Amino acid sequence: MQPLPPADRVRAVSNALADFIARKEMKPGDRLPAERELMMALAVGRSTVREVIRLFQARGVVESRKGSGTYLLRPITAQTFHMPLSFEASHLRDALLQTLDVRRGLEVEASMLAAERRTAEDLRVMEERLVEMERVHHEKGTAGREDLAFHLAIYDATHNPLFPQMLEQMREAFESFWGKPFDRPDFARRSFPFHRELYDAIAAGDRDMAREKTLAILQVVAEDIEEMSK
Repeated sequence: MQPLPPADRVRAVSNALADFIARKEMKPGDRLPAERELMMALAVGRSTVREVIRLFQARGVVESRKGSGTYLLRPITAQTFHMPLSFEASHLRDALLQTLDVRRGLEVEASMLAAERRTAEDLRVMEERLVEMERVHHEKGTAGREDLAFHLAIYDATHNPLFPQMLEQMREAFESFWGKPFDRPDFARRSFPFHRELYDAIAAGDRDMAREKTLAILQVVAEDIEEMSK
């Protein structure tokens, strides 16, 4: 018997922690055991536990809150398959256009599915986030974080877990790039009225109109990227 290589040890602890989360039927928002508890239960050192937590954070599975602990963002089991994403973003214009290409494909389909599958609760959450996005927009001129939250509510309304997970995987990049691009508070300002119209289309169950309004939003964004990056 030989000691496990570090990579194998991290993999084994990752699987054990994922299995624990599944067996305890932990839900998003639940707090994970403290670092010392995990060390004792899994018989590993602090560095291994921290490496696993960092790995779970990178996968969008957990988030650590300073002074509070580590919380589950979405369910996971030892059989969960992860798809890490990366891209070169040294030039803001290129990074925005690359993520916009991905958003266009995902958000058009998500909006159409949401129009078919949304529930009354989905619409309640969606409208709540829309109102908050509009409030921040009127106060600050932009609303990157709130805009992302609104679109995440649309993804949730598809009732396909891969949609919100994909957005969570890209959350860090989206929040970094889309908060106030080019230091312009008026970035994508012309798109905000379309968000209300998109919500109305989803609420009405109109797939085609949801598609049209999503494309209208993204077209404004594309035009502003090209214009403001000159």
